[in-house]
Amino acid sequence: MPAIRKKRVNFVLHAPEAEQVCLAGTFNDWDTAARPLKRDKNGVWRTWMSLAPGEYQYLFVVDGAWREDPQCPERAANPYGSFNSVFRV
Repeated sequence: MPAIRKKRVNFVLHAPEAEQVCLAGTFNDWDTAARPLKRDKNGVWRTWMSLAPGEYQYLFVVDGAWREDPQCPERAANPYGSFNSVFRV
């Protein structure tokens, strides 16, 4: 059986006012501390993950507040009355 080919997925958020940004989603059981992003001098936060093919939902956690990815065109309703960002690998 061939190995599953993972793909590198980049996550980027422009939030110069933020003190901390993390990434939470179906790929890490919505753990708000599992994937902190790193900030550059222009206030752009970045991280990446290697993910297997599939559909994933996620949100940024900016200073404790959940935030959709403004660069992600696809969304899915969540049980909290808002939306998750969605991408496919």
